[in-house]
Amino acid sequence: MRQFSYKPSLLALAISSVAAYSCIASSATPSAIPQLSEAKSSVLTTSCEGLSSLLSARNTAINSVETVAKGIMKLGDNDVEEHCLVKGQMYERIGDVDGKSYAIGFELRLPKKWNGRFLHQANGGLDGAVRTAEGALGGGPLTGALFQGFAVISSDAGHDKGIPTFAYDPQARLDYGYQAVAKLTPMAKNVIHQVYGRGPDRSYFAGCSNGGRHAMVAATRYANDYDGILVGSPGYRLPLAAVASIAGAQVYASVPNTDKKDLKTAFTLAERTTVSNAILAKCDALDGLQDGMIQDFKSCQAAFSIQTDVATCKADRDGSCLTQPQKDAVDTIYKGVTTSNGKRFYSSFPYDTGINDSDHIIWEYTSPIERDSGAVAMIFSTPPVELKDYSIRNFNGADFVWKANVDELVAKVNAVSGVYKESAMSFMAPPTPENMSTLRDNGGKIMVYHGVSDAIFSVQDTEAWYLALEAENNGHAGDFAQFYPVPGMGHCRGGKATDQFDMLTPLVAWVEKGQKPKQVIATARGEGNPGGVNEELPSSWSANRTRPLCPYPSVATYDGKGDEESAKSFVCDVPKDM
Repeated sequence: MRQFSYKPSLLALAISSVAAYSCIASSATPSAIPQLSEAKSSVLTTSCEGLSSLLSARNTAINSVETVAKGIMKLGDNDVEEHCLVKGQMYERIGDVDGKSYAIGFELRLPKKWNGRFLHQANGGLDGAVRTAEGALGGGPLTGALFQGFAVISSDAGHDKGIPTFAYDPQARLDYGYQAVAKLTPMAKNVIHQVYGRGPDRSYFAGCSNGGRHAMVAATRYANDYDGILVGSPGYRLPLAAVASIAGAQVYASVPNTDKKDLKTAFTLAERTTVSNAILAKCDALDGLQDGMIQDFKSCQAAFSIQTDVATCKADRDGSCLTQPQKDAVDTIYKGVTTSNGKRFYSSFPYDTGINDSDHIIWEYTSPIERDSGAVAMIFSTPPVELKDYSIRNFNGADFVWKANVDELVAKVNAVSGVYKESAMSFMAPPTPENMSTLRDNGGKIMVYHGVSDAIFSVQDTEAWYLALEAENNGHAGDFAQFYPVPGMGHCRGGKATDQFDMLTPLVAWVEKGQKPKQVIATARGEGNPGGVNEELPSSWSANRTRPLCPYPSVATYDGKGDEESAKSFVCDVPKDM
């Protein structure tokens, strides 16, 4: 019976000490990293429909193959080229516990003009739906894997509805966590070989949120199958993050005069805006320019204190101040909620401008009851809560949250029981995530980005992972891994941020040409943006403001003379106190 554990000397140490930020000294270099060759393109001359009778794979039913003409799909204003759409499912079965039907549904899109690459698109949330296999990440993307000529697969991860009741089936839990990827990968490569007469030269894996978790798992469990990993806002410790969300809701509910049916009464939008403005007042100029963005989020945590930098209400709450109980509650959540013995079990969160963004408010007030309650109760707890007929209609999320004992929830995400032979922290999290030596030694690369204003998965948790990776590699993690905090960005996108960017292209250049990225240019999605307008942007910003995203620990610093709206006026520098 396999139990999940983190390597205490590395990741646990990094998590506990990340607030006392310091650079890790280099003492040795990992084994020589091989340089991988560049993928070669080819053209598919066979009609898509002609492939229907030719494609086969073990434990797989190919349901359809059809042509998707150029322009039927678009990415922004761009037409996606003609390609074949293959739909199917794997491992059909009936669940032993609930008697329901299960299978791993998928779609695989195969370009007529193929660039020789394969991308596994991991999806977010609870999965449960086969999303369009386009492989596009980064705000409102204008490019993506399919558009660039990759073969791309997307799946439902082994269940056909995005509701947590699937997890009463033990195998569905494991497929959702990691085993669906193990089954889909060889099948997809086999089909690609049948279609093009050869397998992919290079294989990539990408996703954000739960998809970012999938990507972190692939970088550890399936490093021999993938050459490049693109990770967005990873919930790589998702069960603990979900429990922390529930614990945070309980903290908000403890604020005097809070209505549990309307949690935002604990910390209103006006009050959040007051705090956001106070954070900006203290931290905006740390990067050399007052522009409504905080590039140096690490220094901001040392500079800002909600206790001293936000006014304390002397009378009634009017939005311009916080009561002392409010300050204490918010600080408790941002420092990281704890079990009853005072031990933090997930992560702290950084104070950032996005504390008053709509996405932030949804994650803190709505999600604990409408999302995290069911996920924790049914997917991550072992055993899951008893539920008549395994129907979500019989579950009361609010009742679960308000009655939950956080100590018990933390114990249950680490427990095994009966037919549930792996704990949630075993089947959901990457095993020893700081050990990516297989990916490294194969010549693979990993790029990770995370919004600093993400309210559900903390950028500081990802920072702790990267510090542990640095320690594991004696200060040389940057030889194969990069971490990009995205200032002001919420969960995967949005916020007061330049959130439109392409990290896939630089990842490919790094993997196949050895061109290590020095920065990634990101654009604001203002009025007229073909990838969709970001409604959170301040009106004072240029509609197409650009900024460099800098690999950690460097931060974007204004040069003091250039166009304030242009990335060209910023350089990526490591802070002087490093």
